[in-house]
Amino acid sequence: MRSSIVLFGLLSLAAVSPASAQTIDYEAVEVDADYIHGGGERSLSAHWQSLPSAPVPEGLASYGPFRVLDAGRAALVDVTDSRSPAQFAAMLRDHPGIAEIEMVECPGTEDDLANLRLGRMIRERGLATHVPVGGSVRSGGVELFLAGARRYADPGAEFAVHSWKDDTGLEAADYAINSPENRRYLDYYTQMGMSPLEAEAFYAMTNSVPFESAKWFGTGTMGLWVNLDRDMPENLAANLAYQDVSSLTLSYSSSNGARL
Repeated sequence: MRSSIVLFGLLSLAAVSPASAQTIDYEAVEVDADYIHGGGERSLSAHWQSLPSAPVPEGLASYGPFRVLDAGRAALVDVTDSRSPAQFAAMLRDHPGIAEIEMVECPGTEDDLANLRLGRMIRERGLATHVPVGGSVRSGGVELFLAGARRYADPGAEFAVHSWKDDTGLEAADYAINSPENRRYLDYYTQMGMSPLEAEAFYAMTNSVPFESAKWFGTGTMGLWVNLDRDMPENLAANLAYQDVSSLTLSYSSSNGARL
């Protein structure tokens, strides 16, 4: 995150819009009831960037929306849902060397609370998140990108955010900023490394367009909000050292709401 001077500018910006793969059974993990029944949908299906979309890999094995690419990398290629934390845990159990999530096609989530839990799992494991050229991270997928212990986004990657809407038709701005409906996101952003002021500014930006719309931006704008690492961390490089680098394949809601 940049200095407080840059953050002040961003507070103003917040108001401006710019089949060979193996499928693996997974074990259930203990999940709070609210994560199973309370999360709503929050995703965006459309793309904004004019570059060709990154190809969706089949992978070596499939765990819900995750594809195992090799010993050190997995790709996220679809919406997450209430099963995703258990699928993610099973993937890491079977492939403990995974150190990076390639965020190829990430339209959002069908269970926002489970999605936040998944983000915390990514951070607790210390995984890096990477959006390749043509990769798309939208709506609830943005929380998962922020979960990376190290974050990378290539030029040509795209991001999109918008307000969540709950099943009563209310959006984030209809609730007090310190309400549980809004607090869960502010708390999440601080857990992902933002200061309270940065979390509020980023959350205001994501809610600066209504649920029915979207704010689209690229790597440069995302880099104003969070630090985007330019160099591969040493532990990740060690996991990938044996690979031929040239062969690398390139919605907000309340507890009962929706953001697609």
